[in-house]
Amino acid sequence: MIHPMERLNKLLAQAGIASRRGADDLVHAGRVTINGLVVVEPGTQVDPTTDDVRLDGERVIVRPTRHRYLLLHKPRDVLTTVSDPEGRPTVMDLVPRDLRLFPVGRLDGGSEGLVLMTNDGDLAHHLSHPSFQHAKEYRVKISGTPTEEALRVWREGMWIDDERTAPAEVRIESTTGAGTWLRVVLREGKNRQIRRMTEAFHHRVHRLIRIRLGPITLGDLKPGTWRELTPAEVAALRGDPGAAAELERARGRRADGPRYKPGWARPKPPKTKPGRKKPRTTAPRRPPGPGAARKPGRRPAGPRTGRK
Repeated sequence: MIHPMERLNKLLAQAGIASRRGADDLVHAGRVTINGLVVVEPGTQVDPTTDDVRLDGERVIVRPTRHRYLLLHKPRDVLTTVSDPEGRPTVMDLVPRDLRLFPVGRLDGGSEGLVLMTNDGDLAHHLSHPSFQHAKEYRVKISGTPTEEALRVWREGMWIDDERTAPAEVRIESTTGAGTWLRVVLREGKNRQIRRMTEAFHHRVHRLIRIRLGPITLGDLKPGTWRELTPAEVAALRGDPGAAAELERARGRRADGPRYKPGWARPKPPKTKPGRKKPRTTAPRRPPGPGAARKPGRRPAGPRTGRK
């Protein structure tokens, strides 16, 4: 009987140890052995039924597991990694550890917002690999107001060190002169890309929030909390156009109230016109009873006359 062979990095991902890219790092570090021999090539073919695959000396066992998909709102100063040698807080401290999940992609410690946690290595590879170009949307607060030249360069792509960024969607949400909220959509994931793009034009990033990954949005999820993805959301992440369209329609149904153009303030209540009596907002004042203290110069309350 011929058993199907698997790539080593895919086998590690199926075991829920790491994403495929994370598995590549484990293999390159020489932490994985096959039948007692150290292997440094992630694409090495293995037979899961006969080969003895170990990570740091512990055998890797692939069992049929239920795939889980959690949407986490990562707070600031929490690292997007499975573990940290310095003992700093990570996203693993915010989700149940017995699920053996790992984060998809990365979001630096000073940023906040949407992080997907799963034990599905294939989907994690599909979402994090730059060749698939999944859109990631951010709200970014920067110092000052960007010039038209800066906006043009960000939108067309720019050189950062020895790399050129892909074109980005950038628009201004609102600005006060001292600070500006931007809406940025990227289809690649270079390290600290938005911060480096804005710093090149002498803007500091005060806040950076990821609000969307492909068809999945952060919504009103509070920092430090998580929720399970729905079957429709998982299908949309896998590329099902019908599921993605249904999510878009659902978001439209949840949007209540009037819609305003980006950057516009909501209208203030109309002011009372001169000469028009203001509507009474409190109960009418009752006249003081007998013996009540009166302010000097004010006539005492008495019986009303001349009215029917």
